[in-house]
Amino acid sequence: MYEITKGDIARGRKLLAGAIAAPIALTAIPAIITLLLMLLAPFAPPTAVIVLFLGIVMTCIGFLAGMFTMGLLIHKRTKWTKEMREKIAADGIRAEEIGWFMNELKSSEKRALKAVEARDLLLADAYKETLASRLTATRIVRSSKRELSLAKRRQNSLKQLKSARADEFREQISVDIEKISNINEEAKVMLSEAEARLQMIEAAASRGGNLADSELALKKLSARPKNSLCTRIC
Repeated sequence: MYEITKGDIARGRKLLAGAIAAPIALTAIPAIITLLLMLLAPFAPPTAVIVLFLGIVMTCIGFLAGMFTMGLLIHKRTKWTKEMREKIAADGIRAEEIGWFMNELKSSEKRALKAVEARDLLLADAYKETLASRLTATRIVRSSKRELSLAKRRQNSLKQLKSARADEFREQISVDIEKISNINEEAKVMLSEAEARLQMIEAAASRGGNLADSELALKKLSARPKNSLCTRIC
């Protein structure tokens, strides 16, 4: 189970801070230097014009360099965020890790989560747990579908292969296809159950119910274990 470290958080903050500071710093430094030279140095008018012109040019160059650096750091942070999500999701997404996957939530789910949190914290915990299951199931469905497509492609390629071990290879791939298909079907069932539980929690929150009265505790306890599926596909 991957645990987010302080070093991971620090790296993300540094990349974000660098992206924000780069255009400001690289633009401000030549501008400030030019301003100080104009105010403190006794330049003759022709020299002052040249200094001002060079200062404006360097400021523009600094701004462009800052924007380029910002774009580079944002790209690195986006890549880092994606890598972190994959590491976190490898063993199943947990409720406390939902914040890393907000961009994968539907707009309706974001609104519902905010509304449930405002009404009942226990319901909000159940909703986050179910969202984590939904996200995990969605990822498994997507990845198993991709693996299934690749396996079928390999199977079609082997049909034209004439080799002493061709039959053995085809049999192995057939077994793989069956396993992946089973995982895909189980993930779809898990996804349907998670979506149904989300609707139940939203309904309970909208009518002012609580976790015990709506029997969501039992639903939460009987939720299909997501880690087993995720381990098999990841």
